[in-house]
Amino acid sequence: MTIKKLITFTTSAIALSSIHAATITFEENLLPSNSFFDPQENTSFSSGGVNFQHTWNDEFNCCWGNFTFSNSSDTTTNGFQNDRSAITGVGAAGSSNYGVSFGDNAFINFDATVTVSSVDITNTTFSFLTILNGNAFATQFGPEDFFRLTITGKDENNSDTGSVIFSLAEGTNIVDQWETVSLSSLGAVNSLVFSYDSSDVGGFGINTPTYFAIDNIEYQAVPLPAAAWLFLSGLVCLRILRLRD
Repeated sequence: MTIKKLITFTTSAIALSSIHAATITFEENLLPSNSFFDPQENTSFSSGGVNFQHTWNDEFNCCWGNFTFSNSSDTTTNGFQNDRSAITGVGAAGSSNYGVSFGDNAFINFDATVTVSSVDITNTTFSFLTILNGNAFATQFGPEDFFRLTITGKDENNSDTGSVIFSLAEGTNIVDQWETVSLSSLGAVNSLVFSYDSSDVGGFGINTPTYFAIDNIEYQAVPLPAAAWLFLSGLVCLRILRLRD
């Protein structure tokens, strides 16, 4: 390999490693029509190069948590039996699959430090209809009520990098379409944590069903740090010197 070719190859490799961008769409995960991922065990699934944890309560042999994916189109059935349907009935931009999250402090861990530019979010059918009409455990929302999702970035040391608040419902204004939420203000993160705040709180915490649907997670690997650039540059220089000998 000539010196010119070596420099070109190394520069290209560095550039590719520093601009890797991806979108998590959940589309590569195959599902039967109008169904959802329901393994009833602690496991994981992947989409867009990221692993998602899916939890299951072994003690009570019930109740999933954190994340799953779905293509359920049921926008009319209220109750926890229909807790994995988006109120839109489809994914963002009409796609088939989308993700669903349940439970406070759900999380997404990335394999490396990334920046997340945006995500698409909407309510689940269960949350939407409960906020709209109430049920045996939660009250129907009035003008002063709210249901908000807080998305917090965490760095490699698990320290907060910032937070973004998205209102799933403000009074009787309840999100029923996919909304794009910018997360660029969180900066470089290694994980995202999702938590809730609601005006409807009881003795066991939030009465509003703590679910949301998610799609089109746009993220990009953070460029190599200066130390890595210097290391790679040093390797190139050593190789050039050897070629000249």
